[in-house]
Amino acid sequence: MALKTVLKFSRGFRYQSLARATQSFSTHDQQDGGSWNRTKHSGNFSQVAGAAVAGVAGFCLYSYLNEPAVSAATKEETLQAGDVKEGLPFYSLDEVRVHDDSKKRIWVTYKQGVYDITDFIPKHPGGGEKIMMAAGASVDPFWASYGVHKNADILKMLETYRIGNLSEEDSKVSLHNVADPYDADPRRHPALQPRSLKPYNAETPLKILADNFFTPSDLFFVRNHLPVPEIDLASYEVEIEGVGVKSMKLNLEQLKKFPKFTITSTVQCSGNRRSEMTKVKPVKGLDWGQAAIGNASWTGVRLRDVLLAAGLKDDQPGVEHVQFEGLDTDPSMHPYGASIPIEKAMDPKGDVLLAFEMNGEPLTRDHGFPVRVIVPGVTGARNVKWLGKVIVSGKESDSHWQQNDYKGFSPSTDWDTVDFSSAPAIQELPVISAICDPVQGDKVKPVDGKIPLRGYAWSGGGRKIVRVDVTWDQGKTWGVAKLEQESNKHPYHWGWTLWTMEVPVPPNAKKLEVWVKAVDSTYNTQPEGFANIWNLRGVLSNAYHRVTIDINTGKK
Repeated sequence: MALKTVLKFSRGFRYQSLARATQSFSTHDQQDGGSWNRTKHSGNFSQVAGAAVAGVAGFCLYSYLNEPAVSAATKEETLQAGDVKEGLPFYSLDEVRVHDDSKKRIWVTYKQGVYDITDFIPKHPGGGEKIMMAAGASVDPFWASYGVHKNADILKMLETYRIGNLSEEDSKVSLHNVADPYDADPRRHPALQPRSLKPYNAETPLKILADNFFTPSDLFFVRNHLPVPEIDLASYEVEIEGVGVKSMKLNLEQLKKFPKFTITSTVQCSGNRRSEMTKVKPVKGLDWGQAAIGNASWTGVRLRDVLLAAGLKDDQPGVEHVQFEGLDTDPSMHPYGASIPIEKAMDPKGDVLLAFEMNGEPLTRDHGFPVRVIVPGVTGARNVKWLGKVIVSGKESDSHWQQNDYKGFSPSTDWDTVDFSSAPAIQELPVISAICDPVQGDKVKPVDGKIPLRGYAWSGGGRKIVRVDVTWDQGKTWGVAKLEQESNKHPYHWGWTLWTMEVPVPPNAKKLEVWVKAVDSTYNTQPEGFANIWNLRGVLSNAYHRVTIDINTGKK
């Protein structure tokens, strides 16, 4: 069984120096008496009339062009979108509010612009019901939540529906009342490498990722979909409800009365290494490199124990999934949500935790304080942070992130033909590996004709890494790397494997291209290239990792 006392690993001066920097910076110092002063399920948007529903219109545009990885708005385009346009009529907010059904045409506002989105509604892949909730309101509060909307593609699309300008008086009131929902976000370690700021998403520096078996909490990659909630421990509770259970609410102290367990588990974003897939052709998503992954020890209580205490039986009829809802919400108060199959949730050896510690310390805010779900072997999207509710159900979560995101498709499927309902939600992730040091373009001087490489390998579903192969001559010759890993056996090996190897450098070589691939305990291995696994969301990006190194020959 994988529940165990964690082993301690450390390696190298460079990590120790960064660890000291992390300790001096630590985001734990933002806590005040264990409280984050959050009013549960509250937000900053009540000041704006109609703002609670306005976010839904922005969400529809967000899901239509979901986080473009490449295209970014130019300064000129950003300024033009929503600015006053000469020659167009002016409308008051009262006039906009009248247009709240299709018979009158559906209008929304953005900054100082008025838009008729009636013709966009049937094109929305998620359907028209939610976007109709925003009829006659402003999308500004939601767009404040998603910095990705400052994107040329989305702004251009929005402007095609432009019909007028918001009156000067009303636009001043509207813009004044839009608070920045990210004002309360925590401080982050300056070494993290951001991929977006609002919401905040960032990677560990790749060169140090393999320095330590347990990734330091403040250097662990961050994946947020919404503003980080402020949570008051004095009023915090996890709600348990659904089929076959009696409804109950547990505060943190009550949760800690269940038996406590510690596991090692790797968490990886579904889009890890997406930036390599975009070289085939563009995809929609954050431009992740190779470090949207981390390994940590997690301490908490087993989800199974909590559900059994709530009355759930192992053979409960009508139960297929366990849904999770976070306390992070959009302006319309819809939370982040996900679900996992009941078989995983209730597996006595499945090790699904309601975790409150990471690497022996209370969770930091970016990583889910005070309680998050850890689903070992499963993509990070299902490891819901800031846990607010657990729902035992006969169906999957109906959240956008479960139904219309984090799914894989054929390389021939595009945004005009995609049907998200035709594909299962990603759960277990495929085998993956990467070279962490040296990084692309590093200049390295061989020692005794060799250069050292270091990296990681991991496979979802509890599959253990059994071999890491490295080639320095385009696959003619493969060397086998030395592995560092825990002893857990398949199919309960949740943590990653670190690997090292020295590769020979041909005489007089000025550059050396090295490739790596991993093999797991069911003999799955990585595909050679990205062309045949390309998909429009850029997920499951696990082809060979290739790095070109400049060789320092010592000659001038």
